[in-house]
Amino acid sequence: MQRLGVNVDHIATLRQARRANYPDPVAAAVLAELAGAGQITVHLREDRRHIQDRDLKILRGVCQTLLNLEMAATPEMVKVAYEIRPDVATLVPEKREELTTEGGLDVAGQFEAVRKVVRSLQDAEIAVSLFIDPQLDQVRSSHKCAANRVELHTGRYCEARIGADRARELSRIIDAAKTAAKLGMGVAAGHGLNYANVKPIAAIGEIDELNIGHAIVARAVLVGFERAVSEMLALMRHPG
Repeated sequence: MQRLGVNVDHIATLRQARRANYPDPVAAAVLAELAGAGQITVHLREDRRHIQDRDLKILRGVCQTLLNLEMAATPEMVKVAYEIRPDVATLVPEKREELTTEGGLDVAGQFEAVRKVVRSLQDAEIAVSLFIDPQLDQVRSSHKCAANRVELHTGRYCEARIGADRARELSRIIDAAKTAAKLGMGVAAGHGLNYANVKPIAAIGEIDELNIGHAIVARAVLVGFERAVSEMLALMRHPG
């Protein structure tokens, strides 16, 4: 059964909009786990625009499932990971001016630098996932880096408006997932997934985890957090 990683970054975005102490992403994480989430995902950005160091520290003590820290491959973030010891560290590209992560990590083009960070994190017994575009060269480079997992960027699939374009992007994701699984890596997927487009991704047998944030938080504003998580899980469990 696929694991749902609930990203609670946008709960923190609401809080930071007023520099208040609510809503608390830690509380959202607790509700997500109660509703059946198998992982809590957070992205500690360099500019601390949403998740704060305080959130991460408390989450490490509170999470009953898995804690997945999305992070840039920088010395500062490696130090944070060493202190917090998340179950998984997902290396992502990061630019200050972007609204959200715009693409996958270029593992093939930054191989030595990425491999160094992967080894450093694994030395601390932290499993490492690489957030990559669904391209076979990136999958193979991730395997050469000895990454434990890859997370396939589903943004282009989610943004496709023409059926043929969406089918092409879905095929790329399927091929990348099959290749990663054959190489012995765990396979996750995420970015832009919502209640209308998740089923074809959930139907890919090689994918064992979906990370979803914005869609769940947006729905939770209207129906409540536990219900929003439960409804997503229901779609994942019956993708046919």
